[in-house]
Amino acid sequence: MVLVAMNANPKVCKIMNYGKYKFEQAKKEKEARKKSKAFELKEIRITPNIDTHDFEFKKKNASKFLADGNKVKINVRFRGREMNYVKLGENVLNNFINDLEEVSTVEKKPSLEGRNMFIILAPKKS
Repeated sequence: MVLVAMNANPKVCKIMNYGKYKFEQAKKEKEARKKSKAFELKEIRITPNIDTHDFEFKKKNASKFLADGNKVKINVRFRGREMNYVKLGENVLNNFINDLEEVSTVEKKPSLEGRNMFIILAPKKS
């Protein structure tokens, strides 16, 4: 027996099968999860002295990921003496931002954490 309306006069109750109730609740939750869009964060690693062909290839992969509705994290790894040329890595990331601006929005600007500099691009809303 389940109390339906406590504030009503007289109070309203109904008899129900608790197992069936739990099953229907689980079914509703599963349906809600199915409708929600889960995104994935795809990562692309590059170096600050990337060549033009490699850059174009990575850019094509990033645009494919964005078209699928995933976010893209572009990571520039500095090794050894490359830490002296952080500005070069920032220029590469800005080139990614400029080339992919029609299909993406910048979620996180270029930031340096240790030996890595990265940006996060999200797909543009239609």
